[in-house]
Amino acid sequence: MKRMFIACLAAIALQGSPAPVTAATPAASPLAGRWAIDVATLPMPAAQRPRSVVLEFKDAGDGRWTTRAEIVDPKGATMTADSTLPLDGTPGPITGNYGADVASLSMPAPNVLVMQLVDHGTPASTRIYTVAGDRNRMTESKAFFGQDGKPILMTIHFTRVP
Repeated sequence: MKRMFIACLAAIALQGSPAPVTAATPAASPLAGRWAIDVATLPMPAAQRPRSVVLEFKDAGDGRWTTRAEIVDPKGATMTADSTLPLDGTPGPITGNYGADVASLSMPAPNVLVMQLVDHGTPASTRIYTVAGDRNRMTESKAFFGQDGKPILMTIHFTRVP
């Protein structure tokens, strides 16, 4: 009876334990490299579109990932965001002047990066980057809230910059 109780307790404990967090090997990720948006395809009025958007992803070693964003707004001002963060979801700082100061990352598959952004304690957006099989196209699925509090979903397309 005692063995049966211990076996049941062990089975319950194993079922209740969270699955281990595993990150894809960044070195093998097709996300690494530079990516640009064709701004004409952005789902927003032309007058509000940035002049350019370039993202760069790099393996930083030790399960960490470096991200750099450079956005040139419609008036020509440049905004940046830089971070090197672990891929285990641990929040960390973003430097620069682009609407977020903390992020957390995970890479559930070599071609997928999930990014959660926060700006001064307020949730900013969730972004999921997925590289296509040809390794030259990337899709960003962006979820955030509008000023009216309604959820907004956007799909943005990138191409690899040589």
